[in-house]
Amino acid sequence: MKIVTVEFVKSATSPSGYPRENLPEVAFAGRSNVGKSSLINALVQRKRLARTSNTPGRTQLINFFNINDELLFVDLPGYGFARVPEAVKREWGPMVETYLRERDCLKLVVLILDIRRDPSAEDLALKSWLDFYGRRTLFVLTKMDKLSRGESKKRQRAVKELLNLDAAPILFSAKTGLGRDSVWEAIQRPA
Repeated sequence: MKIVTVEFVKSATSPSGYPRENLPEVAFAGRSNVGKSSLINALVQRKRLARTSNTPGRTQLINFFNINDELLFVDLPGYGFARVPEAVKREWGPMVETYLRERDCLKLVVLILDIRRDPSAEDLALKSWLDFYGRRTLFVLTKMDKLSRGESKKRQRAVKELLNLDAAPILFSAKTGLGRDSVWEAIQRPA
């Protein structure tokens, strides 16, 4: 996809704060520090659209970004390890679950996993939840530039098996851009 315009729309914590546009939405979910913001930035070819940080847990709200006035990217707070107060962590679950369960214009959830790690209990729980609610899900393995090509393929097969997927997850590197076109093809594929 050729990116012409990209803009931050708003942040929200509940349905009353979500954008009123009726554009299709693509949500990005995954553990804290898995590379969600880097993936979003690489897809839209902007360095600082979604905030990246070395400190896990910086995304604490649901952030909406308008892409070419054609769709919205939705950056969800990460789960798992994050240096934020416990009270904030407890709010993330219901906030994200409400969005994923109730948002009618949500057309795809991109579940992001670090290629170097086996899926966590939280990853498996989110996959089960998305399956239960019938949400279309794309699995992306980030940070593949940290492994050799052979090791990346081996990890891709292992994660496919662990998650019991029909198709292999997409291998992606924000550093090299590898996998960017494949992610866009999946996003643009009709449901």
